[in-house]
Amino acid sequence: QMQLEESGGGSVQPGGSLRLSCLVSEYISERYCLSWFRQASGKEREGVAAIATNNDRNHTYYRDSVKGRFTIWKDSAKKTVYLEMNSLITEDTAMYYCAADMAGVCLSGSWFIRDEFNIWGQGTQVTVSS
Repeated sequence: QMQLEESGGGSVQPGGSLRLSCLVSEYISERYCLSWFRQASGKEREGVAAIATNNDRNHTYYRDSVKGRFTIWKDSAKKTVYLEMNSLITEDTAMYYCAADMAGVCLSGSWFIRDEFNIWGQGTQVTVSS
């Protein structure tokens, strides 16, 4: 069973940046959709960004509120998926989770649906506050 381990969370001021990492226990082949979710206190877990590779081409997906501020990419050699977060706002405060499932979840457009993912990390906290 694949395992995921997030890191890189912390506390920053509005306008600041953080880079989250998701270390994957096996090679990130084209079989997989890797996604970042977040859950703020008292709210539902929501998809933030996802990445899948098909025919050597990376496909990336973002929720509207983070487009232009967040970037997802993967380094297959390091078995790591990254989420670069810039221009952070207080609404970005949440526990951030890495999730994985078959590539079809991404390619079908379901990358943001929590119930589509069966493998989860433990999460890393991001707090944006002045």
